[in-house]
Amino acid sequence: MRIEKDLIKNLRRNTPTILWNRVENLAVSGMPDLLGYNKNGFFFTVETKLTAVNSVKFRPHQIAWHVQHSSNAFILLFSKKHRATKLFKSTAIHDLVKLGFKSPNHVAMTWDEISHTLQSVGRGGEPDT
Repeated sequence: MRIEKDLIKNLRRNTPTILWNRVENLAVSGMPDLLGYNKNGFFFTVETKLTAVNSVKFRPHQIAWHVQHSSNAFILLFSKKHRATKLFKSTAIHDLVKLGFKSPNHVAMTWDEISHTLQSVGRGGEPDT
């Protein structure tokens, strides 16, 4: 994966039952890249990030957004160095800033796990995401 656009294409390809909208928002600083809608009728957001090394860079507005909107919000991170993808709840934003890709707080690592996690948003009996 060379660019963030490729990560978004992979996410869409691996989550075919989720409706995705790319968000280009100049009015609300820090809003995540994608708005998803699953079969349970729930919306959620996903911030996509690529890193060539371990560290992950977030703008201050992105950090603030994830702190203020922690329910049904995720960060999808692809490491070129590790050739791996991890999904984090937005509550892990401070750990990602400190620990980068090595943060142990991911909720999914494979595309099947990522798809299942995002499809589970809003499902009865599931923990609040």
